[in-house]
Amino acid sequence: MATASLGFEEKLWGMADKLRGSMDAAEYKHVVLGLLFLKYVSDAFEEKYEALKNEPYADPEDRDEYVAANIFWVPKDARWGHIKNNAKKPEIGQIIDQAMIDIEKENPSLKGVLPKDYARPALDKTRLGEVIDLFSFRVGDEDSRSKDVLGRVYEYFLSKFASAEGKNGGEFYTPNSVVRLLVEMIEPFKGRVYDPCCGSGGMFVQSEKFVEEHQGKLGDIAVYGQESNPTTWKLCKMNLAIRGLDSNLGEHHADTFHNDLHKNLKADYILANPPFNISDWGGTRLTDDARWAYGIPPAGNANYAWIQHMVNKLAPSGVAGFVLANGSMSTSTTAEFEIRSKLVNADLVDCIVTLPGQLFYSTPIPVCLWFMAKNKAPKGLRDRHGEILFIDARKTGQMVDRTHRELTSDDIKKIADTYHAWRGQAEAGEYEDVKGFCKAAKLAEVQGHEYILTPGRYVGIEDVEDENEAFEDIMNRLTAELAEQFTKSRHLEDEIRKSLGGIGFEF
Repeated sequence: MATASLGFEEKLWGMADKLRGSMDAAEYKHVVLGLLFLKYVSDAFEEKYEALKNEPYADPEDRDEYVAANIFWVPKDARWGHIKNNAKKPEIGQIIDQAMIDIEKENPSLKGVLPKDYARPALDKTRLGEVIDLFSFRVGDEDSRSKDVLGRVYEYFLSKFASAEGKNGGEFYTPNSVVRLLVEMIEPFKGRVYDPCCGSGGMFVQSEKFVEEHQGKLGDIAVYGQESNPTTWKLCKMNLAIRGLDSNLGEHHADTFHNDLHKNLKADYILANPPFNISDWGGTRLTDDARWAYGIPPAGNANYAWIQHMVNKLAPSGVAGFVLANGSMSTSTTAEFEIRSKLVNADLVDCIVTLPGQLFYSTPIPVCLWFMAKNKAPKGLRDRHGEILFIDARKTGQMVDRTHRELTSDDIKKIADTYHAWRGQAEAGEYEDVKGFCKAAKLAEVQGHEYILTPGRYVGIEDVEDENEAFEDIMNRLTAELAEQFTKSRHLEDEIRKSLGGIGFEF
């Protein structure tokens, strides 16, 4: 796929961010991304309009011509030319709001999605006019669509907003390299793709790119998602609309636990980055929920509720890949330990990958990826029953600035190839354990380790000279090991207390 010139997105961000002034990043995000969307639909419309003007017997104002070409119909006063001509007027806010209302009215799939608060007094109209002037480049014509100019700008802006918003930003944006790794590992070629906490839609966009890059047909995947934050839900709808991706995100935003909009869905692929360690997820109101087949998740942490929700949503040969906080691999609270042990014993855990820290905008803590498979012996792959693959990828990635790390394409390929080789995909080569990096462990070994799923416990330590290992790496490794030992000792202590209590000796 062709790409826009290098640095294009960065330059654009620099100009747009200057105009932000004192406005909060979370607020400014919708101002800028809404305008970008308006520019996109207008570009696509105007290009078709000009083409129809040159066709004999064609009417450029015939709405059906645009619908047939999968192009949004844009009424006269919502077209970019009209917006740009009025950019310096004090009433520009009302003009944009009306344009958004008119576009929604003409295109039912966008109903209730576009931002419509440009007229509010707090938004500096001089700055708004400057942002409109800034967006003079084309993003929606055929050439720009083939280069995915808007997609790239949109994604770049989302990542920048996530960074500017800090902790809150991570709730709507999962770093691109993490999404790419998840998608490359589970390879969503054909079937239903589901994300129960879809944020701005990054998992779906990357799935689409994956299908395109592997010469698949986009019509072969069906996208289902849900998002509880109303503004993020709208952001996702816009993000998917600009790419022409058909999706079912429900009629409105909704909480996945308390108002599951896809109750009967069984997905072939699940990709997700649930918010980490949520304590106020309302678990006490769901103790009898049918999704908790492996135990009731603790009311103080939603991690194991997310895991069970996703297992419940898998089709008979479905695969799920999702991000969780590292604590999920070894937590020894009674409820979580019980659920984890049952999931392992049911042979649902397929692979666990630990990643380095500083990948996320919302938290510097390192995270892990869980892969769950309903069928460990599907057609065309080897029988993996009774095995779990552990990959320790904490040493991967490179720092892109002082605070953020990214996985490189080589990192992603190495991890995905390891998983694919272990699954028996011939093109990935022969699988073999690599000390310090990967290990295929039998269930008995995992059971012997008290169901702790931390890869470092299984892959061993790479054979390296001590002097070549940085002090920080040594300390990270040792503290991780120590944390595991503490977890195990707490669990043993609980068991001893319980056993003594059972025979009347409380202490």
